[in-house]
Amino acid sequence: MTSSHPTDITSPQFKANPFPYFARLRAEQPICRTTLADKTPIWLVTRHADVDLVLKDERFAKNRHRILTPEQLRKQPWIPPMFRPLERNMLDLDPPDHTRLRALVHKAFTPRLIEQMRARVQTLADELLETVASKGEMDLIRDYALPLPMTIITEILGVPIQDREKFHRWSKSIVSISSFSTPWQVIPNIWLFSRYLRHFFKVRRANPGDDLTSALLQVEEAGDKLSEDELMAMIFILLIAGHETTVNLISSGALELLRHPEQLEKLRSDPVLIKTAVEELLRYTAPVFLSTERYARTDVTLHDVTIPRGELVFGVIGSANRDETVFENPDTLDLTRENNKHLAFGQGLHYCLGAPLARLEAQIAINTLLRRLPDLRLKGSPESLRWRPSLVLRGLEALPVKF
Repeated sequence: MTSSHPTDITSPQFKANPFPYFARLRAEQPICRTTLADKTPIWLVTRHADVDLVLKDERFAKNRHRILTPEQLRKQPWIPPMFRPLERNMLDLDPPDHTRLRALVHKAFTPRLIEQMRARVQTLADELLETVASKGEMDLIRDYALPLPMTIITEILGVPIQDREKFHRWSKSIVSISSFSTPWQVIPNIWLFSRYLRHFFKVRRANPGDDLTSALLQVEEAGDKLSEDELMAMIFILLIAGHETTVNLISSGALELLRHPEQLEKLRSDPVLIKTAVEELLRYTAPVFLSTERYARTDVTLHDVTIPRGELVFGVIGSANRDETVFENPDTLDLTRENNKHLAFGQGLHYCLGAPLARLEAQIAINTLLRRLPDLRLKGSPESLRWRPSLVLRGLEALPVKF
């Protein structure tokens, strides 16, 4: 089945309000075959139960090289050789490779260790707002939602302060990819990113610090089968995933609070609500709108539709999180929503490693914003805001506010 509602699901215009389109698909074509702008055929799975299945079922694999036939591999988009080491990241691998790599970094992201960072995140949030307090306006993304998680993940990894802006510039270009044919404009950024990381590893080997990169280098040297390519892919994915998604959560969450003033006031008057509030903002805004890709390990039939072996499958998390059979009044923002079974952090083996950190950052960032800026409001209309083009993510380019 091919979608009867052809549209570019990666465009800024679509990202502004993708929810009605996917409501139709849930009702009419829950397993839908469509194509990306570069004509790559993909399958979109849109109902909560089916997305949950795709994220957990071994019939949907990550490593295409072990799944595709030689003929299917020949048809895959060409990947420049310099990019191939980056495929050795946790998001693109299945067990046992995935299990081994995840175990190496899991200890750095346990809820207990993340909780110890609460004071640092709070201090940083206060400092960022103090910097703009006298201006009366700011771009909430550039001045707050971006530097907070970017600073934290680069501190965890030991990246020098002066290099952080480079990382965001590179990662912003990379996450804007909207098809599987490598856009030529992203090649220089990936090359610069890769070259920087290899130099960074040399520096850290010579002068280890109290950071995750140094720890991973020492693990590698202890013979734990972490190759240089795997190390580069690991840091690459941690840097990008460690801030891009949280930027979207904080900024899109702030936007929805400003668009729902009664919910904003409820949270401002009762800050203890912040934990359920962040879960609801994760569900409602869908900062990660599609799962990362899976490949059908064999022919898989869902709802009388067969996905052939080797074809590309995406679970539409943003659709699953609005499924009427799971959530009461799914299109209503309710910060007190209980038993919130959203799939914003995924499920199964690839459940988001950084979920505890993202939750902590968003809880502190949003509560601090509401406490310190009681007159916070949008500078323009919601309709004037521009969304970023992306296949997997959903986030704003900028969020101008007054206070």
